[in-house]
Amino acid sequence: MAFAVIAGLLPICEAWAENSLPPRLEAIRARGELKVCVWPDYFAISYRNSRNSEFEGIDIDLARALSSRLSVRLGFVETNFISFMDRIEAGDCDIAMMAVGITPARARRVAFSRPYLASPVYAVTTQANTRIRGWTDIDSPGTVVAVAAGTIQEALMGRSLRRADMLVVAPPRTREAEIQSGRADVFMSDFAYTRRMLFMHDWARVIEPPDRFGETLFAWAVPLHDPAWLAEVNGFLSAVRADGTLTRAAARHGLTPILIR
Repeated sequence: MAFAVIAGLLPICEAWAENSLPPRLEAIRARGELKVCVWPDYFAISYRNSRNSEFEGIDIDLARALSSRLSVRLGFVETNFISFMDRIEAGDCDIAMMAVGITPARARRVAFSRPYLASPVYAVTTQANTRIRGWTDIDSPGTVVAVAAGTIQEALMGRSLRRADMLVVAPPRTREAEIQSGRADVFMSDFAYTRRMLFMHDWARVIEPPDRFGETLFAWAVPLHDPAWLAEVNGFLSAVRADGTLTRAAARHGLTPILIR
């Protein structure tokens, strides 16, 4: 009997716990600050420019627009794709604006805005690499494929590779360093990050995928069980899409090809 009573109370307790979380929008306005999680190495998305240490990218522009809409100051919280959900759950940030790929596993821990970008997966190797000339060379015996820990590509390539070996790269190591050192032959990433490689490194060569391999929708991530905050974020996205702010920001950072209009 006692076990039955406890079991019956569990849904009630869980609902109470969810509803007892402080409403995020209310908390943001009370503190007068919007705390935004960003990954500072995400070129064209949420990137710290090494020349001036300033953040730049489409999500930096849009974070500023969102804080302006809310009439609060803006604070950036640096994170990565291994720990951003921990930061959201801990209340360290109110939203992750760092082009978060939507996956079922992530959706169990965070809520997603409507998507605003969509990108397949690309491969990056060196100009000098004669082993990897085209896409079909990637999944071959003896090839080492690098992926960043916690990213969409880690799970995708883990499922997809049959003959090649996968190397998971966690900070402070970088995929670029693994390629240049020869520890990996190729690394996988999305449109935005691979544009960075072409922009910054003359040794880099990008291989386009067939049939939009691994195409992923990207959105912003917010805490679960806070419908008012999610509605505010989606309302903001609708507004910047309607007034052209989103289109202009995508063009400014070279992301028009992957913009969802």
